[in-house]
Parts: sequence; C-alpha cells; structure tokens
Amino acid sequence: MAAKQNITEQEGQAAPDDIPLTSLEESLLSLEKLDRASPELWPEQIPGVSEFAPMQNPNQSPPAWNRGLTKDDVVVMQQLAALSTSGLIMEVKKLHDLAYQLGLEEAKEMTRGKYLNIFSRRNR
Repeated sequence: MAAKQNITEQEGQAAPDDIPLTSLEESLLSLEKLDRASPELWPEQIPGVSEFAPMQNPNQSPPAWNRGLTKDDVVVMQQLAALSTSGLIMEVKKLHDLAYQLGLEEAKEMTRGKYLNIFSRRNR
C-alpha cells in the first residue's frame, strides 16, 4: 500500500485520500448558465408530463378524494401528517384497540339478541 502511494506521489499525482473535499467540489462545479426562457432551447413542454405532475390551478375543483371532506376532516389529516413515526404508530394502535373494543361490544349485543330471540323469522 505504501509502495502505491509512493508511486503516485513520484508521478506528481496526489492520492485520492489527499485531495481536500472542497477542492473536489469546486472541480465538479459547473458555471454554465442555461437560458430557460429561450423558445429554441425549450420549444414545448415534454409530452405526457402534465399527466404525472399536473399544475395547480386555483379555479380547479378539488381532487376526487377530497370532495366529501369537511374542514374538520382536513384538520385531522393535517394533524396526522405532522406526527412523527412513533406518534403515528401510537395513533394506529389506539384505532386498533378501539376496533377491538367495538368488536367485543358487537359480539355481546349479538349474543343478547340471540337469547332474546329477536333475530328469528316470524312465519306469516
């Protein structure tokens, strides 16, 4: 390994570990400026891009998934979006526990209805 470093130093080249990071970044910097307003350089939008990344238009109706939501729903969505990963996991656990409790209550009410014979069909 030392022999390889000696060879590169003798040839007048620095070893890759000896080059400071700032000079490496400066050597990769491009000073070329593109005039993006020129119609010759950018004659038209790339076909199909608007399907994948549509531009937001203020006069546009809300997306289909957002049509039935109230302001409270949007606030809850924003609160959930602001949660950390662990906070979101805790919310999912709370929902899981709530669903489990509702399932137990439903089973209890179904059993009660069975014993009270309210599910039997009446012959007419």
